[in-house]
Amino acid sequence: MRHAMRHFVAEFVGIFALVFVGGGAIMSGTAGGSGLLGVAVAHGLILAIMVTATMRISGHLNPAVTLGFLATRRIEPIMAGVYIIAQLLGAMAAAYALKALVPEQLFDATRGGGQSVSSAISTGQAIAIEAIATFFLVFAVFGTAVDPQAPKVGGFAIGLTIAADILAVGPLTGASMNPARSFGPAVASGIFEGHLIYWIGPILGGVVAALLYDYLFLPRSVEPVDHGAVRPAGPSPKVKAG
Repeated sequence: MRHAMRHFVAEFVGIFALVFVGGGAIMSGTAGGSGLLGVAVAHGLILAIMVTATMRISGHLNPAVTLGFLATRRIEPIMAGVYIIAQLLGAMAAAYALKALVPEQLFDATRGGGQSVSSAISTGQAIAIEAIATFFLVFAVFGTAVDPQAPKVGGFAIGLTIAADILAVGPLTGASMNPARSFGPAVASGIFEGHLIYWIGPILGGVVAALLYDYLFLPRSVEPVDHGAVRPAGPSPKVKAG
């Protein structure tokens, strides 16, 4: 039980920070702040920090990441449920904290710091955009945090991926890439318009990225000699005459 509680608290705190800082940045941008660039930087920085701070224990902070781990059998189903419940509750708590602390008009104008889909694109396009953006995110997670040969950069690359995705597609879908990130503000604001997009797209993209990286890039057994890393040829060992 204590083991599960550590994971629960780490996921709760991490997603709380993401929703609180990310939602606050959206509200600040609406009130005359730094706009899309500020929103992207805020999300990228807080995610990089919180993934680094929690990755020794959990570090998912996203149901799409957790389901990618589940699909590749890197987490038990019961523990995956603990992670996702913590993520949803943490996101809701952060959204309600913002609701209690910021002006009501600003909270309502930004849907609680949540995302919305542009009227210029269809539902199918929005799902595809969220799936592709989340694919990049989960691919980065596996390439920098899961792979045992990955560069030890903490959550830096993951945060950069979030920031880049927001800059690229933020005006179209809000660039959620995280069902919990969208769920918390939706509950607090009572606005669930297009909300399924933020579940279907990220889960599809996350699971596909996890399966692809796990199948193609993660080692499962010793590679044959001619498939392994290239090394400088050394001197041939001397064989003693019998």
